[in-house]
Amino acid sequence: MADQNFFHRSGPFTLKELAGIAGAELLLRTENDILIEDVAPLQAASDGQVSFLDNKKYLQAFRDTKAAACIVAPEFKDLAPDTVSLLVTSNPYKAYALVTQAFYPEAGRIPRECGISPHAHVADTADIGEGCEIAAGAVIEEGAVLGKACVVGANAVVARNVEVGSGTVIGPNASLEYCRVGSGCQIHAGARIGTRGFGFTMDPDGFLDVPQIGLVLIGDGVEVGANTTIDRGAGPDTIIGDGTRIDNQVQVGHNAKVGRNCVLVAQVGVAGSAELGDFVVMAAKSGVAGHIKIGTGSQVAAKSGVMKSIAPGQKIGGHPAIPLRDWLKQSAYLNKLVKNRGNSDD
Repeated sequence: MADQNFFHRSGPFTLKELAGIAGAELLLRTENDILIEDVAPLQAASDGQVSFLDNKKYLQAFRDTKAAACIVAPEFKDLAPDTVSLLVTSNPYKAYALVTQAFYPEAGRIPRECGISPHAHVADTADIGEGCEIAAGAVIEEGAVLGKACVVGANAVVARNVEVGSGTVIGPNASLEYCRVGSGCQIHAGARIGTRGFGFTMDPDGFLDVPQIGLVLIGDGVEVGANTTIDRGAGPDTIIGDGTRIDNQVQVGHNAKVGRNCVLVAQVGVAGSAELGDFVVMAAKSGVAGHIKIGTGSQVAAKSGVMKSIAPGQKIGGHPAIPLRDWLKQSAYLNKLVKNRGNSDD
């Protein structure tokens, strides 16, 4: 059960209500409908709580659960304890997300302070939309624009002439400069958007900075994780497409273009002027070299290094990255060689 000091719980809900919310088929194991008060993991759930199963590794926990109800795929419904009612759906994880959102609609959001704190610093020329919340220590500089119902966390900075769309949430200590951000975005704590791109000439007389005179353009519904950095362009703009999800501690270099609904997991690096098509997934610690293109729908395995352009729909991995099937074969063959060599040494 979530700590009520941090997460306010709504409800309770009947199982019929939750089935409607989740778009699931309801299989009641009792004569009457059940009132559900909270969500909980399989191992910890008890009466009045709903859990979910989305991974075969937890089948035994599913068989042993004391939950009142469980969200489950059709192929596992016959494995449930007789006392557990079921919400049956082809996508249990999505159903669980919808149910949890119903119980905790404000989870992870910045607590609202009901207006603009007297301890915030808002320039007279800033344009603040109706219903905005600006916390203590936040700085909104000259000419900045916040759309309706934006939230700016403590000590965050929205620099001169930055534009932020309606409903966007900016976490504590984040900074936005030289950028335009769409509506409904989440910018988490400590993110740096619009920082100077890494551009300079190398000369025997020393390094000479190249002015970075582009912007960062972020679409609607984008999430930018904590301590992630997105550099502004050197001339062309750095672009993040609508709906993209960027995890914590990701680096996006200057002039990079990231398409719509991409997923960049923790510690991914996208070098300057690289281009990612729509729906690209980059797993943790993978990297893309500069000035190459990753085709729409491609997937990059964790810790992989992509050194050349990739056609749409490819699955790649390794150093340098190659088709995933080939990389797995090479790894298996290398392991076999090492094992055989070890046996011969004996």
